[in-house]
Amino acid sequence: MDGDKRLELTSLLEILPPVEFCCIYGSSLHPNNLDKTSMIDYILGVADPRQWHAENLKMNPSHYASWMVRLGGARLITDVADDIGVGVHFNPFIAHNDRRFKYGVVRMHDLVQDVLGWERFYLSGRLQKPVTFVLDYLGIAELNSVNLKAATSAALLLLPSKFNEEELYAKICGLSYMGDIRMLFAEDKNKVKKIVQGQFNLFQTMYKPILEEYAAKDLLRFSSSAQINIMQDSKLSTVSSLVSSLPRQLKGLMGSKLGEHKISDGADRKAQMVVINSKEEVAECVRKILRRKVTVSSARQVVAGVLTGGVVHGVKYLGKQNDEGLQILDVVDFILLQNLQLKCPWDIWVD
Repeated sequence: MDGDKRLELTSLLEILPPVEFCCIYGSSLHPNNLDKTSMIDYILGVADPRQWHAENLKMNPSHYASWMVRLGGARLITDVADDIGVGVHFNPFIAHNDRRFKYGVVRMHDLVQDVLGWERFYLSGRLQKPVTFVLDYLGIAELNSVNLKAATSAALLLLPSKFNEEELYAKICGLSYMGDIRMLFAEDKNKVKKIVQGQFNLFQTMYKPILEEYAAKDLLRFSSSAQINIMQDSKLSTVSSLVSSLPRQLKGLMGSKLGEHKISDGADRKAQMVVINSKEEVAECVRKILRRKVTVSSARQVVAGVLTGGVVHGVKYLGKQNDEGLQILDVVDFILLQNLQLKCPWDIWVD
């Protein structure tokens, strides 16, 4: 990225309080994207979101929904993000220097937890796709290598014995969209394909070291043609190796469904291992768990987005302003109604 492009993409940081982490994601990173009307998307990591929002409310009160400013300010903003959303507060459609921005503010601890453990599988999903790290004082880019390796392993479990690079990246990219309610009502159904094709070289750069590592361990084999074809086998030892790279929480959920057995870890301690009977069984288990996580997180964020952005911005942000937008509002109404009746309303979205 050249200097002028970088300055254009990062200019909003000049008018915001200091942050500990910032990355840019989304369509603005597409090499051939010359559309000046598209939003530039930020993820901002801060130590204390409530304190950060309090400072930002003094500097940029127009970035927030007026009702939130009047009724609770920084405390309400943070509570809605934590208790209704997934720990991220988004301010979309911010005009600055003839460009539009959207920024999401997250607690650094929560960001680390999601990157390493797929706690919400929300920001971790964002970081499995191409991003540009602008500020990274705590080394999130380095930690994200764990996230990328886990995403590669999950995608390989879901893929057949033979596939090509584009299919692999599409499967990785699609992990965080499985069960996303926006995909049901508003988002472009070809979104994953467009992301991969538009940023193919960036995906290659991100995942090449992991693919080379897996090939060195004989987990993958490559054959060159018009584009690289990749082969894997379904041996239980290969499946077990892929499962070992998944986050601990995910393996715990898999163990509760598939069973666990104890093995020695070489230090007079016992480790819990997921029982693996077949690749197909493991793949279906991973698919169901991730679908549930994505459904829950996307449902929470739909409600939080409408509440914090207002109905007009909510529909504008979550979908087209047509019948699809009305469908989204029906979903939001349903979730809010259930919230009055259920202790944990997000479970209504999954079996």
